[in-house]
Amino acid sequence: MQTSSVDPRLKGRPVARIPFDAETIARRVAELGREITAAYPDGDLLVLGLLKGSFIFVADLVREIERPLHVDFIVASSYGAGTVSSGTVRLVYDPETSLEGKHLLLVDDIVDSGRTLQELSTILRARKPKSIALCALFHKHIATELTEPVRFYGFDAPSEFLVGYGLDHAEDFRHVPYVASLQ
Repeated sequence: MQTSSVDPRLKGRPVARIPFDAETIARRVAELGREITAAYPDGDLLVLGLLKGSFIFVADLVREIERPLHVDFIVASSYGAGTVSSGTVRLVYDPETSLEGKHLLLVDDIVDSGRTLQELSTILRARKPKSIALCALFHKHIATELTEPVRFYGFDAPSEFLVGYGLDHAEDFRHVPYVASLQ
């Protein structure tokens, strides 16, 4: 696998390791697609990606789900101008898609504290979907705020700062096709 010395996308940043290469991610996303296909044999399915981090994962995931579905995105903020979550989720972009009577799959890149997903689940549940399930590429298993279980996830997240495949550092590195741990 390429390292920061040869991969210009990493802007010369030192990489501790590459815990998830592109092939490993692709295999697991395909498996998740099969799991989701089996879990929703009928009914309307809406895959709702939480931007920005989930956009690459959502794009790959929906191509692996072998059933009719719709895709939309939602943008939420709980940080404002700070670096620590305020605990209050504000919808920056709220899709106009009706959720009533649909199976809703809320997709995020990584589950950390779970605050944002918990608040979004509460907000979205009021719109009367048939069901809500959470899906994430990475799960840290430290979500004390989350009452809704993460039904589908790709990998256990190591206790490292990860970038790539949608994960960023100050908006950099989202486009890297693998996941790297920065030093």
